[in-house]
Amino acid sequence: MTLKSLSRKISRAIEIIVQVNREKASGIIEFELKELENIFSLLILGGFVGMPSPPVPIAIELLPYMERELTIMLARTDMAQDPLAPLLGILDVD
Repeated sequence: MTLKSLSRKISRAIEIIVQVNREKASGIIEFELKELENIFSLLILGGFVGMPSPPVPIAIELLPYMERELTIMLARTDMAQDPLAPLLGILDVD
């Protein structure tokens, strides 16, 4: 094995590691975006769960734009038993 082929293999290994880290980082950012959408929905519709909510006219004006967030909130109720599972799945924690 020559020094040149060894350096190529090392640089290829570094490229692979960088690519894997980029993919994990984008997965984490997507997860954070979903969580922020969930928090926004709770802030607007907090009255349904006992949290203080914004004035009713503001919440009603935002409802047509929140169809997706409402769907997400309903889907998230299935994960209410184990809320850390999606995060640990992204991070590959065994």
